[in-house]
Amino acid sequence: MTSPLILVAEDSAVLRAVLRRQLEDNGFRVAEADDGDQALRMAREIAPTVILLDIEMPRLDGRAVLKALKADSRMADTPVVFLTGRRDTDDLVAALELGAHDYLCKPFESAELLARVSAAARVKALHDELHRRAEEMHLMARLDPLTGLYNRRHLDEHLRATAVGSRRRMQPLAVLVIDVDDFKSVNDTLGHAAGDEVLCEVARRLRRIMRADDVAGRWGGEEFLALLPQTDIDGAGTVAERIRRSVADAPVRLADRDIEVTVSIGYTSGVVDDVHALVNRADAAMYDAKDQGRNRTATR
Repeated sequence: MTSPLILVAEDSAVLRAVLRRQLEDNGFRVAEADDGDQALRMAREIAPTVILLDIEMPRLDGRAVLKALKADSRMADTPVVFLTGRRDTDDLVAALELGAHDYLCKPFESAELLARVSAAARVKALHDELHRRAEEMHLMARLDPLTGLYNRRHLDEHLRATAVGSRRRMQPLAVLVIDVDDFKSVNDTLGHAAGDEVLCEVARRLRRIMRADDVAGRWGGEEFLALLPQTDIDGAGTVAERIRRSVADAPVRLADRDIEVTVSIGYTSGVVDDVHALVNRADAAMYDAKDQGRNRTATR
């Protein structure tokens, strides 16, 4: 595990050297800044775990640096420990009200320095872990638990957002509706576990075809939806055919047998006025592909 990185922002070279030695001797990594402007720039560049920030510094004092850090969403949660030679209670309270995590009054003992920096580093680690878990929960709420693709909730939201961009930039949005052919017979003859494996394998092959800006997800049951921004009807047809072939050209391997699986795909494209109409057109085209014999693509 990488040791915590401490940014020491202090205009005294002597004190910076003392702080560096004490911190590095106790397993911390150290970066240095000798004025407020440099401290703010370095904080944004290196994303330190904790910032030791002198209140009185040239060019930009510690209070101004702290205000700028708190206004920056990337840095707002980085603990700042003020270094001050003042012991006036009002000054210290004001520093904490600005958002400082803690403060150290000069001169300070090495044990006090390490205790306060270690406590601030633990707070940062806890916050980062909570943020990571919140992001995981947010993502899990948008994923289909079976296939790992996005779920309908996410697709609905992304579809609306992409449609806004399509209208604003007057660029086409393509929609593909992909349906697994004869899926009910798989469930009925081989069981739902086999059906689940078929859906997962189709999802894997679909994921491999998608380009960086494309979004695919499970629309419901055995049906998938793919959104292709900035893609005209010819481009949508090309992607749809690649998906169809990727499923049809190789059997799906189950625990005890291989089975042939195909998909029918409907696709359409346009500059979006009515996003639901666009999805409905692709859905209708998918049924055209079914009516034409399955294992094919169709457009409207």
